[in-house]
Amino acid sequence: MSATFSTAPDGTRYRDLNGNGVMDPYEDPRLTPEERAEDLLGRLSLEEKCGLMFQTVIEVGEDGELLEQPGRISKSPTTTVVRDKHMNHFNVHAIRTARQAATWNNALQALAEETPHGIPVTISTDPRHAFVENTGVAFSAGPFSQWPEGLGLAAIDDVETVRAFADIARQEYVAVGIRAALHPQIDLATEPRWGRQAQTLGQDAQRVAEFTAAYLQGFQGDRLGPDSVACTTKHFPGGGPQKDGEDAHFPYGREQVYPGGMFDYHLEPFREAIRRGTAGMMPYYGMPVGLERGGEPIEEVGFGYNRQIVTDLLRDELGYDGVVVTDWELVNDNHVGDQVLPARAWGVEALTPVERMAKILDAGADQFGGEECVELLLELVRSGRVSEQRIDESARRLLRVKFALGLFDDPYVDVDAAERIVGNADFRAAGERAQSRSLTVLLNREADAGPTLPLAPVRALYVEGFAEPDVAELGPTVADPASADLAIVRIKAPFDARDDLFLEAWFHQGSLDFPPGLVYRLQQIARRCPLVLVVTIDRPAILTPFVADAAAIVVDYGSSPRAVIEALTGRVRPEGRLPVELPRSMAAVRASREDVPSDTGDPLFPVRHGLRLA
Repeated sequence: MSATFSTAPDGTRYRDLNGNGVMDPYEDPRLTPEERAEDLLGRLSLEEKCGLMFQTVIEVGEDGELLEQPGRISKSPTTTVVRDKHMNHFNVHAIRTARQAATWNNALQALAEETPHGIPVTISTDPRHAFVENTGVAFSAGPFSQWPEGLGLAAIDDVETVRAFADIARQEYVAVGIRAALHPQIDLATEPRWGRQAQTLGQDAQRVAEFTAAYLQGFQGDRLGPDSVACTTKHFPGGGPQKDGEDAHFPYGREQVYPGGMFDYHLEPFREAIRRGTAGMMPYYGMPVGLERGGEPIEEVGFGYNRQIVTDLLRDELGYDGVVVTDWELVNDNHVGDQVLPARAWGVEALTPVERMAKILDAGADQFGGEECVELLLELVRSGRVSEQRIDESARRLLRVKFALGLFDDPYVDVDAAERIVGNADFRAAGERAQSRSLTVLLNREADAGPTLPLAPVRALYVEGFAEPDVAELGPTVADPASADLAIVRIKAPFDARDDLFLEAWFHQGSLDFPPGLVYRLQQIARRCPLVLVVTIDRPAILTPFVADAAAIVVDYGSSPRAVIEALTGRVRPEGRLPVELPRSMAAVRASREDVPSDTGDPLFPVRHGLRLA
């Protein structure tokens, strides 16, 4: 499938979006994105302009068809949101194959051609190149190449690796029609308990800024173009300092605090993102408590509602004129099955949905994330509470990005090429090597024959967390550690299980202590044979109980079993250094300040710790 092209009298080939046989200025590929956006803006109805200002979840049909009924998360049939509500920004969820995704993109773009001005759809995605599967945060890789989580990229501590990852992810996204990334997530991981650290790039503001520059270069290039993916950098002005580490997705985590006075420290990576031309910026849900800037108290409302943050700081002080999209569902509650997730209307819970929307617009946002209530915005304009000029400001910014990406010139993709590009052998190999490289060796004790790592074959091996084929090269497995020469056990970082609110079960929050039964059992294994303990961390964990007994302790940040064994045997040298500190105790965590990096006092393993294998 391809767009319908015409040729102007001077020989210029263009996409005839309105079918009138005349190359109108917004169809002219020789003009700048700014000129084309300005021309089209003057032609749009109020309904079309308002439709631009919403971005919500959309789901893919099993064989790439459009879903014409509500999905598991999406609320409306595809035709309803595209034709009737004039929406053309969507956050795609589950993708099974590259062919399915590319086929669906083409069907969606064909539907968009039927709208009055043929405005193409911008398809966005949360991160989907690693291991975390959380509908509210990220998706595991599926058909795409698979890499460590953001913390793992930070652990490798190599700017070029970050750029290479971003460039490969860009190619895979573009191949299936995904042209907007709801990342990078450059919040600083200064609060050890916070449940959203896996996709961050660590706690060091200067290093995260350097990684941010490389990330944006890989996805966007020097400037947005037909081969770019437009990034929405998040979560302004830094979502890391959540009170007690509780996440602002949920009412009990609404407060963001700065007991160490480090607000400006958390801003540093965002300053770099602005310098590097990030196409979008997303404020977090958090509500600042007790925050002052320049002697002026900051209103205690969620950042997406906060004019002092979005307009005064981001736009006026930092000079940002790109798109600001709110995080999801600031206006309406989300009901899924028998569960509810209240609107993240922190500080403005008493306002009605239409009043919340008015406050978000006054704050300076351009687009409502996770919403499709176009009728509320139309009501605000028609009642005179919001001017059409204010709508134009946001619609103009949103159109500029679409034109810069070349979507108006050809939004379709080659389905066969998508299958060849996405998850190809070279891309997968690069991702798997990065998984191995990111492993961080914390402890490596000497034994009679030398250090425990790298591993060599043994006569009898006890394993947990690996399938037998994963470890076959290291020797035959036995069921009893007392009969083994070596034990390799892989576990996940601990968290408190919660499942009352929608999405809550997917968020790892609460204590960093391992349950006492697990601690005792692993200690007993270590006393029967040398124990190599591998811990997958999506946030720090208290490893203190294992240090006295384990022969080696290694952490990974999202790695396949094969990638872990490649690193443990030294075939791929593990290079990781901790991008966050690992505290000694929960008492130290509770005594630390949420906004201050490396503040737990006498950590068990400090930031940047990582041993090298001989």
